[in-house]
This record gives sequence, C-alpha cells and structure tokens, in this order.
Amino acid sequence: MTFRDLPTLNAALNATAAALLLVGWWLIRHGRREAHRLAMLGAFSVSTLFLVSYLVYHFEVGSVRFAGQGAIRAVYFTVLISHTVLAVAILPLVLVALARALRGRFDAHRAVARYALPLWLWVSVSGVLVYWMLYRRG
Repeated sequence: MTFRDLPTLNAALNATAAALLLVGWWLIRHGRREAHRLAMLGAFSVSTLFLVSYLVYHFEVGSVRFAGQGAIRAVYFTVLISHTVLAVAILPLVLVALARALRGRFDAHRAVARYALPLWLWVSVSGVLVYWMLYRRG
C-alpha cells in the first residue's frame, strides 16, 4: 500500500462508519443496548482511523484539485463544503455523546445523539461521495 492508495482506504472507512452507524441506530431501536454500544464504538474507531489516514495522506500528498466542469462542479463543492463544515462540527458532539454513554448518562447521551447521529451519518456518506467525485469520476 502506498500513500496514493489512502483515498480508497478512507472511502472504505467512511462507508464502514456509515454502515455501523445505521446498524447501531437499528440496534438501539430494538432494545439491544450492548450490541448498539459495540456498533457505535466500532463507528468511532473506524472514524478515528479515517481521520489518521486522511491526515497522513494530505500531509504527504497535499490537496487534490477537482477537475470536473459544469454542473458537477457546483454539486461537488456543495457536498465538499457541507462535509467539511459538519466534519469539524460533529467531533465535539460525538465526543460528548460517547462520554455521556460511557458514564451511563443515557438521557443526556440521547439528547446529544439525536443530533450527532444524522450529522455523523452525513459526514460519513458525503466523504464517500467526495471521494467518488474526486478520484473515480470519469
């Protein structure tokens, strides 16, 4: 594996995080707390691995310019901007939700998680979309 392979790994990590988030949501809706906890810890772990890989890639390679033209350019930058802004905003929400859950403060956890989950899910899915438009389009 080289640094040039990291964007594909990053997309796979984002897709895995999205899948784990959906599974975790389904599990808690069906009263399976321990399985939910494991799925959400998995999503957090995969997202952490993504962040490390993302930072390593951009430290080594730098930024990659979007080459698309026309309407797809507007779509790309709309997705990219929402992804970037929410990726920064979601981190404190996820950390608070995680800390509250690990401390057994489930009502307080739920109050944050109801906002964190859809935002984190969008960040994960939009990360895959950005990858696809940047590296696989064409």
